[in-house]
Parts: sequence; C-alpha cells; structure tokens
Amino acid sequence: MTGSEKRQQALLRRSAVLRSPLVPDAVVLEIARHDWESIECGCGRSAGHLVDAVRDAAEGHPSAFHALEGHVFFAEHLKPPAPAVCGVLMAVWAAHPPRQATREALLWTLLALLCTVDDGGTHEAGLHGQCAAFIRTGVDGFRREVATAPGSGTAAYAEGILDILGLPA
Repeated sequence: MTGSEKRQQALLRRSAVLRSPLVPDAVVLEIARHDWESIECGCGRSAGHLVDAVRDAAEGHPSAFHALEGHVFFAEHLKPPAPAVCGVLMAVWAAHPPRQATREALLWTLLALLCTVDDGGTHEAGLHGQCAAFIRTGVDGFRREVATAPGSGTAAYAEGILDILGLPA
C-alpha cells in the first residue's frame, strides 16, 4: 500500500468515527478524498480542523458555511484549502439539501468563492480556476433553484453564480 493509500485509509477510518446519518455517503467520500493535514489553512494551521466544519455544513448547519471565511477565503482571496472545501460543498449541493437555510448558506459560500481574485496563470488553473471547475458541476441545480424559487435569496445567489460563470440562467 502506498503512502497516499494509507493516508486515504486513515481518513476513511476517521470519517467512519465521525459519521453522521445526516451526511450523505458521497459527501463522506469527498471529505476522505483530501489530505486535509497536508494543506495549510488560511488561519495558518493545518486544514485538518476544517473537516469538522465541512461535516457540520454537510449536516445542514448554515453557520458552518459562514465559519469557512478566514480559513478558505478572506476578502477577495482564496486560501489553499479552497478547492478541497469546494469539492465537499459541491457534493453537498449534489445531495440536494432540503432546508432552504442550508441551500442559501451553501450558495452564498459558493458565490463568495467565485467573487475572489482569479489567481490562475495562462497555463494552469489557480485556486480560483479549481473552485470554478468544481462549481460548474452544479449548473443544472443552480438553474433549477432559479426556476423553482424565483425572487428568493437562493435564486439570487444561484443567478449570481451562473452570471460569474458566464452561463445563462
């Protein structure tokens, strides 16, 4: 077993211990896919402490999404854990969170990630490009949100996301 396989197995064991019936399996797998300990968080520590925050967000706690500010993004800049967190958030979105407050906080966070400065070069995607690639996977859901909840906060955030991605609502 290689080092990365051992690391993934350890994370899977940890996620099994932290298992919640409110967190879909696809989200648990996305959390386990990342080596959180090797990523430097925006607060200067290892991003390992973000596992609890993204799990809380996946459980539907709106405040958990807002707690990512300063760790994943700050003002107009993304921090190194942004792509990993974005992958988890998109897994949450794909699981169709039922509560409007959760969807609104999730869409607010995705919009905040997209509203940062693009740090990519001409030959590679920076943090912004990596996040945008994850977010593009949810386009159909964003369009559904706009169509089913016109005039709501969730629809406004979804429209903003589609606009920044340069896609029609």
